[in-house]
Amino acid sequence: MGWKSETERPHIEVTGATPFEIGLSRGRALAGSLAEASAAYDALFRSVGVTVAAQAVAVEQVLRTLSEWRPAVVAELSGVAEGAGVELAEVVALNARTEILALAGGAPECSTVTAVIDGARVGAQTWDWHIELDRFWHTQVVHGTGLSYAGLTEQGILSKIGINEGGLALHFNILFHAEDGAGGVPMHLLSHAILTECRSVEEALELLGDAPIGSSSALTLLDRERAVALELSPVGVFEIGEVDGSVQRTNHFLNSTPLAGQKTAQAEPDSSARLALIRSRLEGGLPRDEAGLVDLLVSGEGEAPLTCRPDLSLPVGEHWATLATVVTEPERGRIRILDGMPTEAETGAWRVLEI
Repeated sequence: MGWKSETERPHIEVTGATPFEIGLSRGRALAGSLAEASAAYDALFRSVGVTVAAQAVAVEQVLRTLSEWRPAVVAELSGVAEGAGVELAEVVALNARTEILALAGGAPECSTVTAVIDGARVGAQTWDWHIELDRFWHTQVVHGTGLSYAGLTEQGILSKIGINEGGLALHFNILFHAEDGAGGVPMHLLSHAILTECRSVEEALELLGDAPIGSSSALTLLDRERAVALELSPVGVFEIGEVDGSVQRTNHFLNSTPLAGQKTAQAEPDSSARLALIRSRLEGGLPRDEAGLVDLLVSGEGEAPLTCRPDLSLPVGEHWATLATVVTEPERGRIRILDGMPTEAETGAWRVLEI
């Protein structure tokens, strides 16, 4: 308790005719703060035990993988670096922050739930992250060489939670596997590839089938036809489908194959408790509207922390809070983003982006 975001949340519009120009647009829009974000992440990496040398090796591995899988993404990252006046390695490290943190074990974040409301699929999630990094996230709309997309991301990171013009939405929950490393495509860059290239869950599955994956996350995808959570890990991609019109995700594996290699200490008991709370609330049926969907993510004193509040008595690196609440409506081409917890849904100002 005792913490409240005081950030005036930026919004950027990114555009360009080539991947490098798209990156240049992003870098210029963030030129005043991207270097600060890089320094803040470097401090976080050091605080959890990731050495400068290990970070450098991870960056080299990511660049090697991207150069073979999507060289255009390397060009876009290079544009970000030039536009912001920083080194390419700094931008790569930001986009690979999940994978770099996994070198030290990582920690849980985020709860997601989808529902069919008035015949359309809607997703909602909390994004829980370090309060020290709160001032380094923003909203965005991106128009470039692929599908246009909108959503929430962090400084220099191409994509996180979002929707695209093709009617596809993407939510993000980190997972933890014993084989996680930095040898594959970073999860945030998989999000970027999906939102710029895919119009449906099926197309995203095809893209992921060709992607070298070296770390773990659950990407919850919604289109007009269905919602699915895809558990990505070094041992494969596994589908968790809708049950009774809903998908629910926290931070542990549900499929038995990757679950056998899970780093359970990072996910539990918190993740299972949060999932059980969401599912217990759905026993009475799906919510009737978007407000009811967000209410599923509100937790009070003594309940599993779907709404995450920081314990400031803990050391730096363990100050977790729900920084944002996000609702995606892919059929309407709309994403709504609240700068704060779901407990503030009725009184807070939602930023509405349409694509």
